[in-house]
Amino acid sequence: MKDIHEVLRRKQAKFAQLTKQIELLQQAAEKLREVAPLLAESEEEDNTVLAEVEEQGTSMAARAGSAASGASSSAAKPAARAPRWP
Repeated sequence: MKDIHEVLRRKQAKFAQLTKQIELLQQAAEKLREVAPLLAESEEEDNTVLAEVEEQGTSMAARAGSAASGASSSAAKPAARAPRWP
């Protein structure tokens, strides 16, 4: 049979731990509320930068693809092609 005092001590320790975690989460939520407007403002700028990076990546991939197709047309084609990873 369990000692009731030991069970109570463990429950109180768990309660204290959960109370501390709740306080930390509330503090984090408060800080996030302060930062959220700043993130919303910079999100538009981030989307513009991401679009530019994607365009550059697409044009670089197209150039690399055309260079590779030019080189592969002069060389013999392999029998089986390995799968491409994204």
